[in-house]
Amino acid sequence: MADNSLTVLSVAFPFCPVGEDAAGGAEQVLSILDRALTKRGHQSLVVAAEGSVTAGTLIATRAPAYAPLIRDTLYRYSVDIIHMHCLEFHEYLPDEDVPVLATLHLPVSFYPESIFNLPRLRTYLNCVSESQRKTCPGSAELIQTIANGIEVSRFEMSYPKESYALSLGRICPEKGFHHAIIAAKQANVDLIIAGKVFNYAWHQEYFTNEIEPRLDERRRFIGPVGFGCKKALLSRAKCLLIPSTVSETSSLVAMEALACGTPVVAFRSGALPEIIEHGQTGYLVSDAYEMGQAMGCVTKIKPENCREAARTHFNSERMVAAYLDAYERLR
Repeated sequence: MADNSLTVLSVAFPFCPVGEDAAGGAEQVLSILDRALTKRGHQSLVVAAEGSVTAGTLIATRAPAYAPLIRDTLYRYSVDIIHMHCLEFHEYLPDEDVPVLATLHLPVSFYPESIFNLPRLRTYLNCVSESQRKTCPGSAELIQTIANGIEVSRFEMSYPKESYALSLGRICPEKGFHHAIIAAKQANVDLIIAGKVFNYAWHQEYFTNEIEPRLDERRRFIGPVGFGCKKALLSRAKCLLIPSTVSETSSLVAMEALACGTPVVAFRSGALPEIIEHGQTGYLVSDAYEMGQAMGCVTKIKPENCREAARTHFNSERMVAAYLDAYERLR
């Protein structure tokens, strides 16, 4: 490696494999950074669940007990910076004097307030959208916001539009996919829901109680999909529905839909108004009724408007450059 190269240790959520087929935004962002670091000649080390696929060196684990694994990795490698992407990052902070950057991928309310005043030196936080940052308490640990991005060129595909709407993501209560089913039935539109139901009790209960009873021949759940299938589904869909009931910190799937020329109909939540331009690249709505109404208007949105918005605002090259700059400043 070159003299000015970096060694970055990235730490993922314990139970969610990293790779291009990952369902979660945090895992997808980590994968983009892992590939970018490796391509630029840096050393990328990734602590993640077994089954992960990385460009750099994967340090796989079955257990969420990350602290010993991180200590062992720091002993074996000369790490310049640790980049935490997991919710419980504050439980895994090492004693060693290595800078740590923790990206807050989830709503601020999901984290303990103590993370904004940690006693450990050289520990920094960053938000992924301005709307998320506004919900944070004042903290000297917060660096400049680094907004998420996607590899736009990997999504620009040209398929004939079909008549179905699509919802895509983790199947859990806060994602509100049952609202999408209600809206699709109201609008008399076919709906495909794709995503993974993780092995958490409240996720399983949500699927059993709120999703499964509402499915029918025209509103289908197809389970998790790989990267290629996701691109095809997004490209062919008449629109993407995002009925999230929490303040989304970002939305990679909204950016991916726009890159495919597909408008997005979403609840007016968190960072979604930063991504969707109402009437130009989709519609921002307040409830399932308005979502159903908006589905009747999506043909007014020009696919090229969506693609251009993705190219201009959401290309991951900007995100990668910002993180590389942060790594250099904090190392």
